[in-house]
Amino acid sequence: MGTTVRAIRESDHEKVTSVVNEWWEGRNMAWLLPRLFFRHFGDTSFVMEEDRELVAFLIGFVSQSREGEAYIHFVGVHPGRRKEGIGRRLYELFFEEVEKKGCTRVGCITSPVNEGSIAFHKAMGFSLKESDADIDGVPVHRNYDGPDRDRVVFERMLYS
Repeated sequence: MGTTVRAIRESDHEKVTSVVNEWWEGRNMAWLLPRLFFRHFGDTSFVMEEDRELVAFLIGFVSQSREGEAYIHFVGVHPGRRKEGIGRRLYELFFEEVEKKGCTRVGCITSPVNEGSIAFHKAMGFSLKESDADIDGVPVHRNYDGPDRDRVVFERMLYS
């Protein structure tokens, strides 16, 4: 069988949501992945499987209201497979697909406590957007996703 990377399908919803909380050490994250992402963004969202077992996924889309902009909503890599370049591979595939659709920049966010995610995004060429606060040296946007839901906001330009 081997490793396959393919467009995400609506039928992947249960497979992804059944493991995501475990991959985040018991944090409730599945609610961030409603079925609509799997139904409507299959051309810019991907799963990686190895021998039909889920290894990683990326949910992203092209903005309908911000011309030339794409957004990465959620990425997950099996904890035992991190640091193998899997996330990088999915991001690069996403960049290729959204460039074909005319995008010149990609945005995404993470939590200020997620040091691994912050380091990964910086290594992938994302820059931190201007913020309105600083928490332990990390620029954050206060209440970005609602009360007490501060976020680090990233942007990366795409160059063909």
